[in-house]
Parts: sequence; C-alpha cells; structure tokens
Amino acid sequence: MGLKSYIVSTILLTIILFGFVHSLELGDYTLSLFGFEETFSVSVWFILPVVFLTLLTYIHIMFYGVVNYFKFRLIDSDLDNMIDLIKAKLLNKEHKVAFRTKKQKELANILEQLNIDVKKESFSSSFEDLNKTVAAVQNVNNGLYVEKNLKVDEKSLLGKQNLINKINSQVDFAVDIVKKAEKYDSDIVDIAFVKALEEKSMTTIKKIYKNINLNKELTIKLLEKNAQNSEFGLDIVEITELIKNKNFTKDDYLELAKTYKSSFNPDELIELFEKISNEYEEATPAYLYILVEFEMKDKIREYLSNTQDSDYSAFKALVDLRDAGKHYSLESLSYK
Repeated sequence: MGLKSYIVSTILLTIILFGFVHSLELGDYTLSLFGFEETFSVSVWFILPVVFLTLLTYIHIMFYGVVNYFKFRLIDSDLDNMIDLIKAKLLNKEHKVAFRTKKQKELANILEQLNIDVKKESFSSSFEDLNKTVAAVQNVNNGLYVEKNLKVDEKSLLGKQNLINKINSQVDFAVDIVKKAEKYDSDIVDIAFVKALEEKSMTTIKKIYKNINLNKELTIKLLEKNAQNSEFGLDIVEITELIKNKNFTKDDYLELAKTYKSSFNPDELIELFEKISNEYEEATPAYLYILVEFEMKDKIREYLSNTQDSDYSAFKALVDLRDAGKHYSLESLSYK
C-alpha cells in the first residue's frame, strides 16, 4: 500500500471509529492528573490515542522514507560511478571516484584488479554513455580511427592503437608525426615513417627522414624506397651516412647491391660500394658483386690479387669461370 492510500485509509478509519463511539452517547469524562483536569466526551477520549498512534506511524513512515530516499540516492550515485569505472577500465584510464556504499566499494575493488575487454559482437545496455564508449573501443580494435567518445591517453595501449589507426588512414598525419617526432613514442614514429614510405614520394621522404633515429630495419626500407625513386632520391653521400653504425651484415650489403643494381648507373653504383667497402669490410662481397655484374674484370682481378688465397674464393672462381667462357652467376656459388 502506498503512503497516500495509507493516510486516506487511516483517516477514514478514525472518522468511522469516532462516529461509532459518539453514537453510543456515553456522555462526558473528566480526566484529573497531577492537578490537571480536562473534560471531553468519551468519544473524544477514545479517539485521541488512535489519532496519536496514527500520527506516530506517519512520522515513522516519512522518516524511513527520507532515509531510504537518500540511501537509494547513494546507490544511484555509486551505480553511476561504477559505470564510470567500467568506462575507465575499457579506456585504460585511472579511476579516482570514491564509492559510498559497502557493497559497491567491494565490487569496485574487485574490478580495479581486473582487465575489462570488449567482445567483437554487438553490445547494448541501458547506459548510453557506456554504449558509446564500448562502440568506440570496438571500432579502434577493428582498425578504425575514432575521434569522438574516446577520451584516452595517447600513450596508453588503446590510445596508441587509435593513433596507429589514424596513421594508417591518413598519410598526411603520418608525415606530421615524423615531422614532430619528439612529441611521440618511438614505436609510433616508426609506424608513421613506414606509412609515409609506402605512400609518399622520395621528395617528401628526403625532407623528413632525418627527424628520426632510423634503426637497421627502417634504414633498409628507406634504401629500398630510394632504389625505386633514384632520380629524385638520396645521393651517395646521404646513403653512406644512412648506413653508418647500422651493423649491416654481408647479406644485407649484398641484398642492397642487388636492389640498387638496376636503379643507379654503373659508375655511381661502383663508387658507392667502393666507398662503403673501404669503410666496412662486410660490404666487400657486395662491392665485388657489383664489379662482376658490370663485367669490371680488370678491377676485380686487381682487388682480388691483394687478398689471401682463401678470401673471396667464390668471386675468384667466378672470374676464372667467366674467363673460360662459362657464365655462372654468383647465386650458384658460395661467396662466404
């Protein structure tokens, strides 16, 4: 029964009881207590305790109604905070809101120790903000860049993935990241540089590649890009500088020589690898490979004549075979 129905019912009951007792015509009664005297009809004396008890029940009900109102307000407030906590966990953010009810505090403490992930399937709840957050996280995990409903630290895992998604979808943004490399983590800058390499011309790449510390892998990718666009690409000095302190192996130099064989003119390519081999012994097989490919027999013999018999045996054998009219390729021999 609701409060209004209860009040109406008790008032009607009080009126009925008063009417019934009054109809009995029991006369008046004088109450004397500690010098106090008061005379009322018996029907009034009868109904006064009923009215008093009824008023007490009203006060009792209203008091606990107010208590329950504020209690439910606390529960609702904690529920909102719990949704905020779930959103924060989804976004890899710290949640500092305090909970007021004991059970919610215990639940929050449990959730703080767990990782919350989003399934790829559709998600639905009665909390619109949570739905938007989950949808944003799902989109990021699916490779889409999300600009709204994703207030997250760019250095968090989710924030980085969203940045990567933007890089993959907007090559100009990737270029901007490389230009402002000091503002981003190195792994993000590397991904942005690879994206720029894939879609931008060497004219653009030449303007930005010095902004970052290129590791060996990125250097190789840059040199491969340069080989495809050698007309507007890096010159010999720039290539030599790029290779410095990258710990290239013999295989790396040899693959580089094969890559550049068809993109540089012979004189430039020979000059490049001669210069590199003078500085790095590991580049010597690549230099010899270039000499062989361009049939620079006199230069090969001159170089090999100053080496030990056991050194570069594959190249020595290759020169001898070609002198004998047998055109073997280096790939069919061991050059190590």
